[in-house]
Amino acid sequence: MRAIGSVLLLLGVLVAIGMPREGRAADIEAGRRKAEVCAACHGPDGRSTNPAIPSLGGQPTLYTHWQLILFRDGRRKDPQMTPVAAALSDADMADLAAYFAARPPAPPKATVDPATAEAGRRLVEVHHCSSCHRPRLDGQNQVPRIAAQHYEYLLNQLRGFKAQTRGELEGTMTSAALPLSDEEIEIVARYIASLP
Repeated sequence: MRAIGSVLLLLGVLVAIGMPREGRAADIEAGRRKAEVCAACHGPDGRSTNPAIPSLGGQPTLYTHWQLILFRDGRRKDPQMTPVAAALSDADMADLAAYFAARPPAPPKATVDPATAEAGRRLVEVHHCSSCHRPRLDGQNQVPRIAAQHYEYLLNQLRGFKAQTRGELEGTMTSAALPLSDEEIEIVARYIASLP
């Protein structure tokens, strides 16, 4: 029942903020050219080497497109991304999202000891992360791929959701992060960063 309510809420939000339009097919090659600027922070092929900046390779098209809209419209704020997104047209966003979705995801950036891996696996299971992020945590539609993302980035995002300072569409991640202790957030972030 909660899933149906979430879908209806999401559809309402999309209408309100402007759903990514399909007026023309996204151009992956145009996205590759436009992504040359993105590589300065997000790395070549969307494989970031900066632990504070997410890798974009393999992210679902819809997720990346919506995040760019949220940055452009000021619903998600970042000192670097907000001005970059403000200069993008809808076609630019569609092209970039298609390009990054077509890139392979980055390999895991972390390893964890068996005890931390098991504790992280249990927390991910108990908090139903795979309900939205899928069993391999590789994302779908508007939900990001989180497997193999940088530990530091995951940690900062989870802390932001818990503190209710990280913007999102539905409040799902804030609800998921609120019951986690600081130690559990660290364990979950380490575990997810180690996944392929």
